[in-house]
Amino acid sequence: MNQPLNLNKDAPPLYIQVKNDLKGKIEEGHWVPGDKITSELDLCEQYQVSRTTVRDAINELVWEKFLIRKRARGTFVLDYKERSVDKDYYTYIKSYTYELNELGQTAKTYQVSLQKIKATEKLADKLNIRVGDEVVELIRVRGSENRHPAYFKTYWQYKEEFSLNPEDYYGSFYELLNEKWIVLENIQEYLEAIIPDEEVTGALNISQETPVLKRVRQARNENYTFIEYTECFYVGEDYRYYIELTKGK
Repeated sequence: MNQPLNLNKDAPPLYIQVKNDLKGKIEEGHWVPGDKITSELDLCEQYQVSRTTVRDAINELVWEKFLIRKRARGTFVLDYKERSVDKDYYTYIKSYTYELNELGQTAKTYQVSLQKIKATEKLADKLNIRVGDEVVELIRVRGSENRHPAYFKTYWQYKEEFSLNPEDYYGSFYELLNEKWIVLENIQEYLEAIIPDEEVTGALNISQETPVLKRVRQARNENYTFIEYTECFYVGEDYRYYIELTKGK
């Protein structure tokens, strides 16, 4: 049985410690590909932590493709080959929350604006829908105590399963998707340096001369029933672009 984790002030967040322990068990063969892992409630008892902590740890491992959630069945270990793509190498770009966690910082959301809008021609193209279809526009200002804030504009086709309460979007958007059994499989991103416009300078409280990086993401789940389009704006001096290269087997 797992032993309760002992925290101290210098330790990473508790869910990161649970995640690392679960990841270690997968790598050591405690669970093999195809195995169903212990239920969330049992993990809470074993680790003596809250369900939110366990869920956050599992969400991280789903994002890293060590685990996969299957509706009404549970959470299972992915085969290494399933964690790779068809090419010999792949690029893994981390989420904003994950990236800050690796730096020992906690992502905070300072402002959230949420509304339903009609799809413009640009959004219809990005989301593979018709012009005029209902779209959710989620605008957030996020950051940490040691970083300038970042400005995020995220769009997806409106569906009733998504809340329109801004209070529900102060955490990680990708963890929210995982809880809804939406796993993004196809992600395309690019970065470009820009001169910030009035909207971006106002959101980030910077001057027009401040270097800004624009990061654009388009992501889909496996069967294309969910598509996300996001534009992120970062103060250049705070942002680093991490790439992990893994040789396919």
